[in-house]
Amino acid sequence: MLILLANNADEAPFNDTSQISSMIQSITKAESSLSEMTISLFAKEQKLKKLIELSASNADQSDALESDVSRAKRNVQQLTDASSSLAQAQKIEQRAAITQGESETRDEEVGGIPVDSDYVIFIVDTSGSMKQYWSLVVKTVGDVLNNHPKVKGFQILSDNGEHLIRASEGAWRKDTPRQRNAVLRAMASWTGMSNSSPIEGIEKALTIYGKKSTSLALYVFGDDFTGASFDVALDKVNRLNKKRSGKKYARIHGIAFATGSPTLWKFPRVMREITRQNNGTLITVN
Repeated sequence: MLILLANNADEAPFNDTSQISSMIQSITKAESSLSEMTISLFAKEQKLKKLIELSASNADQSDALESDVSRAKRNVQQLTDASSSLAQAQKIEQRAAITQGESETRDEEVGGIPVDSDYVIFIVDTSGSMKQYWSLVVKTVGDVLNNHPKVKGFQILSDNGEHLIRASEGAWRKDTPRQRNAVLRAMASWTGMSNSSPIEGIEKALTIYGKKSTSLALYVFGDDFTGASFDVALDKVNRLNKKRSGKKYARIHGIAFATGSPTLWKFPRVMREITRQNNGTLITVN
């Protein structure tokens, strides 16, 4: 009976060693393929990451390039405007002032500026940029006075409207050798500061002295204009410098310093129009 039972028993399902070995090989191969796929996927992820970074870098470079191009265009336009302004200033320096019912007497030694006024006011930019050629500014004031055949009185204000000698505000300084030398000495050591906007000085001069003289000339010295609007400045000056009869209280002349710098083009531009519309002349001093 024992023998019969043993012979009738079924064999174990995984008793075949060759079948087990084949399954192990399949598993090992699958694990190897999985490892290769994992490595390949990681490499592709790294490549994709680099492409994304490169794309972002290219976008940044493109934005920076566009900004550079835009900035370059603005610089070119500013230089073009400055060149045009300087060319116009040079032409105006060579021609006489426009006159409307005023004397046409000219003294060629002062660049075509008419010297027929009895009273003279100098409005001088005292900002830091003017200090580098201050001795030339003082000399030019003296030259202008010397070239006027007759001056009954004069004054000197900053472009902000502050008097060089405050004690004389509202009164004329007599043009005597002693007075002139004293004023020029005071001007040589003037430490006043301003904002390079002569409109305030012109307003002060016309308001205080415009009605005190029938023959007045303003000389505006400067190298830059920091006002917000040319049109507003021009309109304000024209309104202040107009009598009820329509005539002007004063001739307004401009003396521009260091206009060779392409960054200092605003002062000659605004003064070119102010002088043209107020019977004056714009000249440059370098």
